[in-house]
Amino acid sequence: MNTRRVLHILGQLLFILAGAQLVPLVWCLEAGGAAAAPGLAIGAAASAGIGLACRTLGSTTGELYRREGVLIVVGAWLFASLTGAIPYVVSGAIPSVIDALFESASGFTTTGASILVDIEAVGRPLLFWRSFTQWLGGIGIVVLFVALLSELGPGARFLFKLEVPGPKAEILHARVQETALALFRIYVALTLVEVVLLLMLGVGVYDALTHSFSTLSTGGFSPHSDSIAGFGASVKLVVMLFMIAAGVNFSLYYTLLRRRDLIALRDIELRVYAAIVVSAAAIVAFDLALAGTGGADTAVLDAAFQVVSILTTTGFSTADFSQWPSLAVAVLVGLMLVGGCAGSTAGGVKIVRLLIAWKAALREVRLTFSPNAVIAVAVGRGTVPEDSVRGVVGLLILWVTAWGFGAILLAVGDVDILTAATAAIATLSNIGPGLAGVGPTENFAFFAPWQKLVMVGLMWLGRLEFFALLSIFQPQFWRR
Repeated sequence: MNTRRVLHILGQLLFILAGAQLVPLVWCLEAGGAAAAPGLAIGAAASAGIGLACRTLGSTTGELYRREGVLIVVGAWLFASLTGAIPYVVSGAIPSVIDALFESASGFTTTGASILVDIEAVGRPLLFWRSFTQWLGGIGIVVLFVALLSELGPGARFLFKLEVPGPKAEILHARVQETALALFRIYVALTLVEVVLLLMLGVGVYDALTHSFSTLSTGGFSPHSDSIAGFGASVKLVVMLFMIAAGVNFSLYYTLLRRRDLIALRDIELRVYAAIVVSAAAIVAFDLALAGTGGADTAVLDAAFQVVSILTTTGFSTADFSQWPSLAVAVLVGLMLVGGCAGSTAGGVKIVRLLIAWKAALREVRLTFSPNAVIAVAVGRGTVPEDSVRGVVGLLILWVTAWGFGAILLAVGDVDILTAATAAIATLSNIGPGLAGVGPTENFAFFAPWQKLVMVGLMWLGRLEFFALLSIFQPQFWRR
């Protein structure tokens, strides 16, 4: 294994993260913002220092293969979470190292779970950094790295596939760097369009930027304790539309722009995604109206917003949905298990995987009475390769296992099972809010330090989709 090459590349990535930590310093020029400057500056210096050490110990020679790619991806998220926590600790906003790591990991993995009790008290520079980490994590810091640097060579292809996982992840162009750069441009363009629209609706520059960062990344961090609830209906509608856009496979945007062909709209996953949004919103709105929760217009907007927010794993809230009628809550919990489309910034299992698993299950039913039949798993107009089917089944098994063990560990102590179970889903699916003690108006501060570390692990597992992270714990991984 070419460990020195891995160190050199991680050093380059840490330089990018160091530069990112300097961006929020702009808000330190405001009255009361100077207190955050030392934390951000020291965080940037630490990232640059570690990056320099990695580059010094590393090497620019040698090819990148699968093992090196896995180490780079896992190392990138580990270093990002650790160095991203430094500004919180140094500034005193989050004195506990574990709490700061939780908040940082929640940002970079676009989970949106928080230990902050009084969000506004943290200060605008650090809250901007908090949302900015989600924006960086949404596009994928490794995809960003591939887009900006040309020295990765053939290894860039595998890094890209690791960072944009999914059973139908594809390299959309012969030169993977061009593909990564194109996706990055689409991501930036969507972010800028949302910022402009929010500004046109009277939202301030700071709120427009932070909420756009959290929307396109499907992260859900807000610099306000009441999240999106304090904004008007038009702002909520814009945010909801961009959450929907962020939950779509970005390769479809690429196809539309490059080929000027509407064939991308026939994508089966996209159609199922749209059907889930419409049907789930209708059911929740009907249940809210039946229970007399607000007027008809309020029920429709709240229902649609929360359905989209949970399905795309964004986690913004306009109401305390944990207090909604049972049917509405049950629908939202079901959506927590689904997630958005493969190749989107959304978390969760992903819709296409559930489609593949369903078709594979139906195949097994048919094979019960026709054991000699040769049946391919087809989704839409395409046949799914058997290795992809195995990968989906394996991931679902790991997902359910991690959820179960996570819920058990989080239930230790005085934590009720509903809080523990939904906290495990919320962190594993990178959603943010759950129910009961971790509902949309609550936070994760009450968990024991070791339980927060468990949830950090769940966030990383969910963001890296298990295989890359778990592979480094296999003894065979480190053997020649």
